[in-house]
Amino acid sequence: MFNKVLIANRGEIALRVLRACKELGISTVAVHSTADADAMHVRLADESVCIGPPPARDSYLNIPSVLAACEITGADAVHPGYGFLSENARFADILAAHRIAFIGPSAEHIRIMGDKIEAKRTAARLGIPVVPGSEGAVDNDIEAMRIAKEIGFPVLVKAAAGGGGRGMKVAQTPDELPMAMSTARAEARSAFGDDQLYIEKYLGKPRHIEIQVLGDGRGDAVHLGERDCSLQRRHQKIWEEAPSPALNDEARGRIGAIVADAIAKLGYAGVGTVEFLYENGEFYFIEMNTRLQVEHPVTEMITGIDLVNEQLRVASGSPLSMSQDDISFNGHAVECRINAEDPATFTPSPGTIRYFHPPGGLGVRVDSAIYHGYNIPPHYDSLIGKLIVHGRNRVECMMRLRRALDEFVVDGVRSTVPLFRRLVDDVDIANGMYNIHWLEKYLSRSQDMTE
Repeated sequence: MFNKVLIANRGEIALRVLRACKELGISTVAVHSTADADAMHVRLADESVCIGPPPARDSYLNIPSVLAACEITGADAVHPGYGFLSENARFADILAAHRIAFIGPSAEHIRIMGDKIEAKRTAARLGIPVVPGSEGAVDNDIEAMRIAKEIGFPVLVKAAAGGGGRGMKVAQTPDELPMAMSTARAEARSAFGDDQLYIEKYLGKPRHIEIQVLGDGRGDAVHLGERDCSLQRRHQKIWEEAPSPALNDEARGRIGAIVADAIAKLGYAGVGTVEFLYENGEFYFIEMNTRLQVEHPVTEMITGIDLVNEQLRVASGSPLSMSQDDISFNGHAVECRINAEDPATFTPSPGTIRYFHPPGGLGVRVDSAIYHGYNIPPHYDSLIGKLIVHGRNRVECMMRLRRALDEFVVDGVRSTVPLFRRLVDDVDIANGMYNIHWLEKYLSRSQDMTE
């Protein structure tokens, strides 16, 4: 096991990793920008190093600064959390060159899955079902039109290096395709420095289902069930639950076995998430995230498995601590992402927390780095914390979630708590009858009623 882990992140995920390290007796190093000098993970770490000014490019994304912090403190491993450098293959290579372990998959696997076109090719080769579409990048509008007519409109134009909904446009008809291509290409070039695009079939009312996997890098892998992440705004998840209300045991067992077998064949090391669109009983691969997910706690709640602990074990060379037969799924869990945003307009609301009261009680978990008097800086994402609730079944989970949301108090900034209070009382949500377009339509109706 490692002696000292540097946590190359901030906020609640840095605190989450820090706690796992402490439970394993591993010393921790927190890195931080000048804006995060008073952050909770900085206060609780064994050592801390300031790596730059507030802009992420000058601190959390500054590889030389992070590497210098490793050398100064003698850290023998780096946990990247999620976001920032967590899926940066070059960073993983640089650490390896300096004999510092990267707590994540190989740089090769990060590169493969970071390229949406190569990821789709790899998934198909490994037996994972994929969305019908172009086999590679589409070079021009003529080729795009040919492919689109073959698979049928509507189609989705996507950036090969995309993420977070950027560089993604829908063309409902042939007339809309040239503009979708032009707009997506410009967005991709601006956001990712890569304007390659590909085309796939646009599904009308799919669910967003993701499978949590864990591999040892030596041909052994397991799946830990699915999460339903269909409640999204502008392709950003806000509510995740496990298991999915849309799947039965046969469907989850089938797709889980397919994915675990593929990950084993790939020789993948660490945790990862294989994401699908699910419609009419069929799964269609869209991407793989080669890191810990924001929503990993819902899987931990229904399996009892500490995913960060497993990351640390595998990265240190240990085999998996469980087989597929050892994994069981118990009850139901929901995660709500509580953001410092206006609950109606979603305008960011940075500022000082005057009062913070997280809910508690049986089956309630809050992953947050917030405290009384903490100043939420404007430089990073607006996540206040994650409310995760577990129950013996979905009905009990929803009742407990309603109670927990009523207890949740955030004063000093606007938060999305009121939005979740409304959602938990909606009939469609209660019945699990939603898809990836549901929330946008719900918010649009709510906006119309207030005007």
